[in-house]
Amino acid sequence: MALEIERKFLLANDAWKDAVVGSERMRDGLIGRFGGGKVRIRQTAEAAWITVKGPRQGISRSEFEYEIPRDDAEEMLRTLCRGPILEKIRHSVPHEGFVWAVDIHTGPLAGVAFAEVELSHPEQHLPLPSWIGKEVTHNPRFRKSALMRRWIAAAKAERFSDAGALAGALARAVPD
Repeated sequence: MALEIERKFLLANDAWKDAVVGSERMRDGLIGRFGGGKVRIRQTAEAAWITVKGPRQGISRSEFEYEIPRDDAEEMLRTLCRGPILEKIRHSVPHEGFVWAVDIHTGPLAGVAFAEVELSHPEQHLPLPSWIGKEVTHNPRFRKSALMRRWIAAAKAERFSDAGALAGALARAVPD
């Protein structure tokens, strides 16, 4: 079984920018949820994948990811995905044997930023870079589904005139 073991953090500062070794734009769309899991489509300029993720058990979950044709992904994003399509720029940032993914959202969640890192096992020692802030791995308010629910509610209420105002409201809505 494929297993994803991942920790998620807020960013403390912009020092990570000096260590970026690569960046790519991504689009994600949710096809559906099931029993604590989900099915998602992800597309970059070069490739696309369909991913099935099982329910979380601590920082681990089963994950099955399969490359699919980009045209198929585009059609699924357009016709099958529920809710807004998430857009982000993923920056790869190495630190002491780990490659961190620093995701800077554009589109609906513009201004929202996280750093994630995958581990080999749940108890693996993780040296934290100086630019890492508070860990939010176990905080459900920082899951994309929760952020999107708040975005949808705000959009329906038409309380925000632009993505920057929404990003600020999302940041204020989450306790330190």
